[in-house]
Amino acid sequence: MNFNLENHVHISFDAISINEGFARMTVAAFMSDMNPTLEQICDVKTAVSEAVTNAIIHGYGAGWIGQDAESNGQSAENKSLQVEMVCSRSGNRLEIQIIDQGVGIENVDQARAPFYTTKREQERSGMGFAFMEAFMDELSVESELGKGTRVTMIKYIDGGNEQ
Repeated sequence: MNFNLENHVHISFDAISINEGFARMTVAAFMSDMNPTLEQICDVKTAVSEAVTNAIIHGYGAGWIGQDAESNGQSAENKSLQVEMVCSRSGNRLEIQIIDQGVGIENVDQARAPFYTTKREQERSGMGFAFMEAFMDELSVESELGKGTRVTMIKYIDGGNEQ
């Protein structure tokens, strides 16, 4: 098997809480042939979870992760809103993009600051971006008000082949 082969996956899913788990499992399966350590798998799954959660809760204003859309007051309209996940790999480099077409972020630097949240009433901790940065090797955030946000995360997998 040629582990230097480039590979790309682009999926789109409804912006509802249950799909956060789907995104975590999908990225774990995508990176599995890179021979990651258990720690690397957990790191990537945690970062993806945070990025997808941010897209759903902050990008689209949806409710709590782990709850059904109707039970937490989300409208049926939220079910048609989409989160995109783009995974790419080349050699030992894994890149994941989480993209929403939501409200966007007014001040990205402020949003990336630990403990900053716009959803205190939902008991959000404001640690999403801090966790993404801690668990990934690189993180960038592009956002435009009214057009959405793209979070790009890169992880170098020790078990993969060098480029």
